[in-house]
Amino acid sequence: MLALLHTSPVHVPVFDALRDAHHPGLELRHLVEEELLDRARSEGPEAVADDVRAALRRAVADGARAVLCTCSTLGGVAERAAGAAGATVVRVDRPMAAAAVAAGRRVTVLAALESTLAPTRTLIVEEARRAGRRVEVRTVLAAGAWDRFEAGDTEGYLRRVAAAADAVTDADAIVLAQASMAPASGLVATTVPVFSSPRAGLAAGAAAARGA
Repeated sequence: MLALLHTSPVHVPVFDALRDAHHPGLELRHLVEEELLDRARSEGPEAVADDVRAALRRAVADGARAVLCTCSTLGGVAERAAGAAGATVVRVDRPMAAAAVAAGRRVTVLAALESTLAPTRTLIVEEARRAGRRVEVRTVLAAGAWDRFEAGDTEGYLRRVAAAADAVTDADAIVLAQASMAPASGLVATTVPVFSSPRAGLAAGAAAARGA
């Protein structure tokens, strides 16, 4: 069984659909902890480290063989908490980061939430170092997008994300830093490759849960 640690319930049907399409038979258990993101935004990600560790321990106690953290703001915290929690943790955006680094030297990280920019930038640099590549990382906040997300205006949210991606011209890769941004990749007009995290992240989580 693969547990998924979310900070928004919108991710549940997305990952269920990806499981049905690409990993039939994989049991998923969703843990939605919205307040963790709220506190991480106001106090910093490390402020919720104990709570993330506790969530990971609950997942293991419930039978999870691995935990996929779908929140980019908390991904690094979850990875660091893995040992103490006795869990195998996969952050949903790591495979995406590796693919972006392979695409070229100039990587633009696009996020709708400011607290996601720094963790994702750090992740890109980590993956570049691991691959022995040099990267130039630029971060861009999609203006007004998160307000639309919080208002439940998914269409408006994705349009703002796509518009921000289309405004990027000096990059070899654009990273959509949050899992909720993934559908915007189908709305962009840019010729710059756009990378999102859910499908590749779930594949990595499924492999971890199966012990691959």
